[in-house]
Amino acid sequence: MKNRIDLHIHSLFSDGELLPSEIARRACVLNHSAIAITDHVDATNMDCVSRIIDAVDDINENWGINVIPGAEITHAPAEIIPKMVYQARDLGAEIIVVHGETLVEPVIGGTNWSAVNCEEVDILAHPGLITLEEAELARKNDITLEITSRRGHSLGNGHVANIAREVGANLIINTDTHSPGDLINYETAYKFGLGAGLTEQEVEKALEDNPLKIMQKKKLL
Repeated sequence: MKNRIDLHIHSLFSDGELLPSEIARRACVLNHSAIAITDHVDATNMDCVSRIIDAVDDINENWGINVIPGAEITHAPAEIIPKMVYQARDLGAEIIVVHGETLVEPVIGGTNWSAVNCEEVDILAHPGLITLEEAELARKNDITLEITSRRGHSLGNGHVANIAREVGANLIINTDTHSPGDLINYETAYKFGLGAGLTEQEVEKALEDNPLKIMQKKKLL
């Protein structure tokens, strides 16, 4: 079984069901080499980032998995997304995800645009009907677009894959885990990539090369 990296996971510090330690243990069993805990944040709960950092320090010292503290900027007014991103980064979030304009939630219009214009963003999650122009800006600003296994959010995967291919934007396959059953191994993630219409080579890049590229950029390896 190949090692897996998942850079979009939620704990009970936001709306997930598990403690960071149980997430890490379950990820170890599924042969993950690294995960990012990216709980939902807006202006009301930025202290969540510090709590995640405290939680993962002991895990990283004692277990054979790299647990990265992060944040997902979620349902914030599009105009303040850059401010939220920099606040989360200043508090120690290593991976910054922005909750994109998924097809199944009332995310405010302009969120994708604001995210891809902020170079400190690492991943635009489940960006729904992202436009060519937005994807081109993501490529230009080295922001990775997400293919997701999360129910509902995954409805846009095929569109995201096609748009990313057209402009040469990088893709990553994440779970957006909230519940124990959401975590998946490499082989299952591979199938989600194929289901989105990616070639085998594109799936391998999204599962292996691109997550490592993000981690190398942030000096997390």
